[in-house]
Amino acid sequence: MPTILAIESSCDETAASVCTDGRILSNVIATQKIHEQYGGVVPELASRAHMQHIVPVVDQALKQSGCSLQQLDAIAFTSAPGLIGALLVGAQFAKSLALALDKPLIAVHHMQAHVVANLIDDRKPAFPFLCLTVSGGHTQIVLCESPTKMNVIGQTIDDAAGEAFDKTAKMLGLPYPGGPLIDKYAANGNPYAYKFPEPQMQGLDFSFSGLKTSILYFLQNAGTSLVFKESFSATEEERNQFKETHMADICASVQHRIVTILLNKLKKASEQTGIKDICIAGGVSANSGLRKGLQQLGEEQGWNTFIPAFQYCTDNAAMIAITAYYKYLENDFAPLDIEPSARAEW
Repeated sequence: MPTILAIESSCDETAASVCTDGRILSNVIATQKIHEQYGGVVPELASRAHMQHIVPVVDQALKQSGCSLQQLDAIAFTSAPGLIGALLVGAQFAKSLALALDKPLIAVHHMQAHVVANLIDDRKPAFPFLCLTVSGGHTQIVLCESPTKMNVIGQTIDDAAGEAFDKTAKMLGLPYPGGPLIDKYAANGNPYAYKFPEPQMQGLDFSFSGLKTSILYFLQNAGTSLVFKESFSATEEERNQFKETHMADICASVQHRIVTILLNKLKKASEQTGIKDICIAGGVSANSGLRKGLQQLGEEQGWNTFIPAFQYCTDNAAMIAITAYYKYLENDFAPLDIEPSARAEW
């Protein structure tokens, strides 16, 4: 029954978790509020905040779990991908702790951990299963043969779904992070009020850059056109009035289009593979429109659908801990000279 301390520091969340025999005992997250005033994550500020938070976060995770440092069997950390400065803070802390305690070190890929988060709760998908992983930086369809064997069978060729949400929120004048606010406004809007285009991508890959452009032109023209022409361009006053008056319908329509793009590809992947156990993961999996859409499509298609608890959707250390547990069982340990990577492939 291995007991593992896991550390997550890939972006702007400093997190630590302890698990024993694959059971999560604690999951502590320190959120960095400083980035809100800049409209996005500032890498240097994120690194500094990680250095301030990591010791108290780890200490709290250990206290909540009831475990001491001496009871740990391994130390795990996020090795990739992410902001390199942020990753370095977690990596160096984990390596130092592993060296001091003479415990093995486990390196975890952040995106793999998002998928494995579906194995935390008691109701688990059966292998093989498909997982739609959606976040601010990634949009992927993953075929999972085991907790440690996965293949990406579809991914975005440009922007991620989470980025489409956040950039739309910025165009609407909503504060950072804007994705959850679009979800909030969409609850009171008509998802069919405005029809945004769906990219015609071959295979299982995604594209969101064209959708972002159409939303931009739509707002520049105060809802009169999806194509930008100088003669159609509205005044700033007209644009602001349009956004203020129709905010709920705009958000609902944008969310509906992003969700349908994601679910149409997921349906296609299920048809091609014959797999009926379907999961979602990543920060955007907390979106109520996506969660509801997956459940509805799952009922229509006869799928067994799985959605992680909210605390395991956004960046957290519990997903690192559960992934590290399965790697521990396979003796998949990392050398102490391992270096994190901002863009490492699976």
